[in-house]
Amino acid sequence: MSDAVSTNGRADGRPPAIVVLGAGALVTARRVRALYAGAQVHGLQGRIDVSPGAADVSFSELGEHLRALYASGTPVVALCAAGIVIRCVAPLLANKGAEPPVLALAEDGSAVVPLLGGLAGVNAMAREIAAALGIAPAITTSGELRFGTCLLNPPEGYVLASLEHGKRFVSDLLAGQTTRIDGDAPWLDAAQLPRAADARLSIGVSAREWDGNRDELRIYPRSVVVAVSVAESDSADSLAQRVRDALAARGLSERALAALLAAEDAMDSVALADAARLLEVPLRFVSAAAAEGSTAALLGSVAMSAEVAEVADVGASSPAIASPRSLLANAVPAGVAHEIVHDEPALAIALGAAPIDPLQLGRARGSLTVIGLGPGAAELLTPAARAALDDATDILGYATYVAMAGPLRAGQQVHASDNREELQRARHAFELAAAGRRAVVVSSGDPGVFAMAAAVLEALDTRSDPRWEKVELHIVPGVSAAMATAAVAGAPLGHDFCMLSLSDNLKPWDVIERRLRAAAEADLVMAFYNPVSKARPWQLDQALDIVRSIRSADTCVVLGRNVGRPGATLRNTTLGALRSSDVDMRTMVIVGSSTTRVVPRAGKRDGDADWVYTPRWYR
Repeated sequence: MSDAVSTNGRADGRPPAIVVLGAGALVTARRVRALYAGAQVHGLQGRIDVSPGAADVSFSELGEHLRALYASGTPVVALCAAGIVIRCVAPLLANKGAEPPVLALAEDGSAVVPLLGGLAGVNAMAREIAAALGIAPAITTSGELRFGTCLLNPPEGYVLASLEHGKRFVSDLLAGQTTRIDGDAPWLDAAQLPRAADARLSIGVSAREWDGNRDELRIYPRSVVVAVSVAESDSADSLAQRVRDALAARGLSERALAALLAAEDAMDSVALADAARLLEVPLRFVSAAAAEGSTAALLGSVAMSAEVAEVADVGASSPAIASPRSLLANAVPAGVAHEIVHDEPALAIALGAAPIDPLQLGRARGSLTVIGLGPGAAELLTPAARAALDDATDILGYATYVAMAGPLRAGQQVHASDNREELQRARHAFELAAAGRRAVVVSSGDPGVFAMAAAVLEALDTRSDPRWEKVELHIVPGVSAAMATAAVAGAPLGHDFCMLSLSDNLKPWDVIERRLRAAAEADLVMAFYNPVSKARPWQLDQALDIVRSIRSADTCVVLGRNVGRPGATLRNTTLGALRSSDVDMRTMVIVGSSTTRVVPRAGKRDGDADWVYTPRWYR
C-alpha cells in the first residue's frame, strides 16, 4: 500500500469509494486508491472480480449502489461519464450543506470533474487526484476560481459560523467588495482575496461567539478545551449543559470547542461519553495522579480563586481526585500557547492561541472490537465489521484471517499469530486498548461461534490489569460457516438445530459423544465444526457411528467446503454414504433431521447441488 496517506477532502474523515464499471478503469482506480487511506475499489459484478488485484467490494446495480453510498455520506469517485453519476444521485439532491464529495473521473485518468460536495472538500479532492494523474481539475466554482480558495470550507481545525451568511459574503466579494482579515488565518495568506485595510467587510477568526454582524464572516478556530469532573448523579444532558453555560459565560462559541477532557477514572462514564457526543467533540482522558503532580507548578504560574485552590489542595493529598484545572495543566502540551479563562471546582476552560489538536491532549479511551469476517467473500463482510477494520489502529488475529481482512490502510499495526494462541491474542488486544489504542480482533465466520469473542471475554474475566475494565468493548457479528453453507444449500437449518465442534482440544471426547447422542435422539439438525484433522482422523467416523445408531441411513447430509472462498464446493449425500475421507477441516458438515428434504434445483451449474431444506413444521 502507498505511504501517501491523505485525509483532505474526505467527508467526516471517511475514505472514498472508487466506483468502477469495467476492467479498463482499474489502473486509474488503483492510482486513486493509493491517495486515500482506507479507500476501496467498488467493481460492477460480472465485469470485475473481487480480488487483491481488482475490486475490494462488489455491487450489482450502479444507480442503487451510488445512491446508497451518497446517502451514507461516503465520498464517491466514479470512473464513468458525469451525466451517469448525476442521473443516479439526482433523486437524493436536497441539502447542499449535507452532501458528500462526488467526482466523475475519466477511465483513462484524462479528466476529473467535481460534481457535488463543494462544502465537503470536493475541489480539494479534485486537485489531489489531478496532481497524482498529471492533469488539470475541471473546477467551476466561481469563488474558488477567483480567490484560489473556498472560504466556505475552511481547513481542519476551523469551522464556519454560518453557511448561509458565508454564501452572501462570498457573493459580495465576487460583486467587487473588499475585505480585511481580523485574526490568524494562515491558510488565506496565499489567497487572491480583494483586501483593503479599511474594508467594511471582514473575515474574523476568533473563538468568541459571533454576534450576527452581517459584515463579518466569522470562522471559529477549534481552540477551546474544557475539562470537567463527573459525579455519579450527572447525566449527559446536565454535563453538556454545564459546558455550554460555562462557554456562554465567557462569550465563547460551542463550535470552537476542540475537546472535552476528564480524569481517567471517569473513562467508563456513559454520561460523559454521551455528553461528548451531544457536544460533537472528542473525549480525552488524563491520569489523575499525573494531573495532581502538575498542580503545584500551575499554582505558581496562574492565579487561582480560594475556592479552586481548596479543591487543588484536596487533590494534592488524595491522588484519586484531580481538579479540572490540573487536568488542563497536565494535558495541554507545553508548546501549545493557551490560557485558563474559566475556573471552578467542576469545570475549567483553556483557550488556545490557535486550533488545538485533540490528539495532543491526554489519550482517548481505548477500544477493543471483536469482528467476524464471515466465510471469506468480501461481499459477506458486514458493513459494521468493515468500518471497525478501517477505524482500527491495531489488528490482531490468526495470520490467514488477518490477510483476509484487507485491504488495510497505511499506518495500521498488524499483529498476526498462530491459530492456537487465542487467549494470548486476547490479552495482547486488551493491553493495546488499555493504552488508548483501537484494537480489532478478527475471527472467521461469526466471532461468537467457536471463535475469538469467548476468548476475549475469558481474558476479561481473568484479567490481571484493572485498566482492562475501562476498555470500550464491542462484538460485531458475522456470517458463520454454518449459516453460509446453509444459505448456499437452501435452508437445512430451517427448524431446530445445534452446532457442535468435534475438536477435543478444549473439551473431553466423552463430552462430545454425550452431546452427539443427545442431539441425534432429539432429532436436531446438526452442524459439525472442526470435523476432522490430521491429528485426529478417527473422530468423525466415531461421531458418525453414534449418529447412525440413532438416525436412518437415508438422512440427508450437506457438505460445504470453502463456502465463500475461491474453489468452494457443495455436495449432498446421505448419512449412510458419508465417509470421513469426504471431509477435511475446511468442510462444514450439516446432518439433517428426519424431516429434512431435497428439492430439485432448476438450471444447475457445475458444482451446484439440489436444494435442501428442513420444513418449519414438525410431525
